Amino acid sequence: MRIEPSLAGYKAVARLYNALMTGLVLTLVSRRGTDAAAQFVFGHFRRQHLEKFLPGLKKLGLDQLPDAVACAQYHYFSNALGGVKTEYMPESDRKAWVRYPPPRWIWQGTAICGVPAKVNEAMLHGWHGYNGVSLGNPRLGFACTGQTVEGAPGLEGYYFDYGREISEEERVRFAPDEHAPDFDVARAPKLDSASWPEERLKKVERAYAVEYVRSLVPTMLDLFGPDVTRVELGHAARLIGLQFYDETAALLGVEPGSPRQFAGYLGKLAAAQGEEIKITEERGAIVLRQTGWKLMDGLAPGAAAFQAWNALWEGALAVHNRHLRLDAEYDGGGIVWRIAG
Repeated sequence: MRIEPSLAGYKAVARLYNALMTGLVLTLVSRRGTDAAAQFVFGHFRRQHLEKFLPGLKKLGLDQLPDAVACAQYHYFSNALGGVKTEYMPESDRKAWVRYPPPRWIWQGTAICGVPAKVNEAMLHGWHGYNGVSLGNPRLGFACTGQTVEGAPGLEGYYFDYGREISEEERVRFAPDEHAPDFDVARAPKLDSASWPEERLKKVERAYAVEYVRSLVPTMLDLFGPDVTRVELGHAARLIGLQFYDETAALLGVEPGSPRQFAGYLGKLAAAQGEEIKITEERGAIVLRQTGWKLMDGLAPGAAAFQAWNALWEGALAVHNRHLRLDAEYDGGGIVWRIAG
């Protein structure tokens, strides 16, 4: 039985993985403390920055623009493609604003009430403040003029070329008395994505959320080791599976109850991630076999990370039918799930 990817699958994957990132941060805040959560957020966004920023500038055709303008446009375009509300307001070649109005993608729903300012600031230090370093421009910094987690009507700030070499402490500064100019959508630059078909847009949104998981797993392992990753990421993943099963199952047209229905749920999500899945029935159990693990290609995450990620599906199954059991095996070359009563 082969399952083809679908628009609903792309949307469900994006929803789950967006929620997993948010849930992990809140788990660290509540169980490990603000400092640990900020350490994770900094490491996560620095990892993403180092992997994505310079190649992304070139791919988006922004690498020949003045640095401040290029940086602001990068955030405007890359986040918008991922389904994030973003605004861009240039003032000059040396100063350009970027703004993320509510609702914030990363701190979705009521989660924003549990995110300390220090944790949100770690994102700016991890990514925005390092742009000048990556560009080889020691004059470039980022000024944050508002944070939604503190009650401002959006996360906002501007890239600024100071015309002099700035210190490490000046790479990100906070200026709450300054305010972004209004966004003029008619004057905003546009990508050709406006004419893309819906399937391509949904695939991009899925890829945006998937990249968060590809980054958060090695970040957790590097910072906290496999045991903490298994416990804390696994805890967050199980809760997200429990909380978002109904929504994602409805998207996928899956009815709760039987092992075969849950195999369809898991198979549709895997297909939307580009995985190859085969579903069979063996000795009274429904068996899914996945060749490889494209989500983690090139990362070698290990057993602890797999067990933590797999807790998503354990949580989802507990809502689908709490009397069923999900057994999973991962050997580095593929995954086998068995669903049985």
